[in-house]
Amino acid sequence: MAAAIVDVWLATPSAALAEAGLALLSAEERARDALFQHQGAREQFLVGRWLVRTVVGARVGVAAAALPLVEVERGALAVPATHNPADVRFNLSHTDGLVAVAVATGREVGVDVEDGERRGRTVELADRFFAPSEIAALRGLPEGAQRDRFFRLWTLKESYIKARGQGLAIPLAGFAFDLDAGASAIGLSTDPGVDPDPSRWRFRTLRPTPRHQLAVALACGARAPLHTRVRWAPREV
Repeated sequence: MAAAIVDVWLATPSAALAEAGLALLSAEERARDALFQHQGAREQFLVGRWLVRTVVGARVGVAAAALPLVEVERGALAVPATHNPADVRFNLSHTDGLVAVAVATGREVGVDVEDGERRGRTVELADRFFAPSEIAALRGLPEGAQRDRFFRLWTLKESYIKARGQGLAIPLAGFAFDLDAGASAIGLSTDPGVDPDPSRWRFRTLRPTPRHQLAVALACGARAPLHTRVRWAPREV
């Protein structure tokens, strides 16, 4: 069976890319931009819009400045079908220091990035939100390895619920990842009613920088291998 392909584009937020993103905003997005009070969050928003319009626009054959974006379920972005005959799908995520867009054709896709150096509780959140098997595997690791495992699980969970388009309507404890099945295998099990066919999902976790953890989810069938192509956008345009 042919491999399923997902392209993951990454960008480091910068003032130059933010300015490029500002030039591409719709009127509604400009109104939203005016509400930001935190410069870092504003920069992530602008660079995210620039990366989506640049990457997805090229994929569907529409100039970045002319690419319309609409919000669908739970705030996710999509290109209207009138501008997207090939059914290109994408998902956006950003955190301090990194913006990511995952792109696929005709398949549900989700991506999440997290800053592993962020302050605040991390491992402690697992006891509250993760599935029992995930908590047991996490707590069974040496203390120094638990934080890395937490972020791998957290990004996987976020990428999955984003690909499903249901967000936290899916309880995080209602599905579990097994990261100990092998070097490249990531197993997914779900409670009854959460997903009628969890075997159709494939996942990858990456460390695009020493600081960041990324996970991508793609619905590509039970047998199709997943090929992930990672590319960095230029720092300036």
